[in-house]
Amino acid sequence: MAKESMKAREVKRAKLVARYAEKRAALKQIVRTGDPADAFEAAQKLQELPKNSNPIRMHNRCKLTGRPKGYIRQFGISRIQFREMASNGLIPGVKKASW
Repeated sequence: MAKESMKAREVKRAKLVARYAEKRAALKQIVRTGDPADAFEAAQKLQELPKNSNPIRMHNRCKLTGRPKGYIRQFGISRIQFREMASNGLIPGVKKASW
């Protein structure tokens, strides 16, 4: 698949997460603290929500390439871009460990 479509999918997930955040939180609270009958109903309603509205399905991606794996959280880029930029001296305070 093209990386543009994957990025679009992540954007769509982010919108769904934002749209259903309050509803999902309220239902999860009922599941945790409500009596068993109410908790069962709330769990059923949670399952009816869109799968992509769950924040756990969000994935960190490289800001430059969109690569989903090898993401370095501190810099927001993938390991490949990090290595390239560090070698070129584009990341302040980072220098190569071995020559």
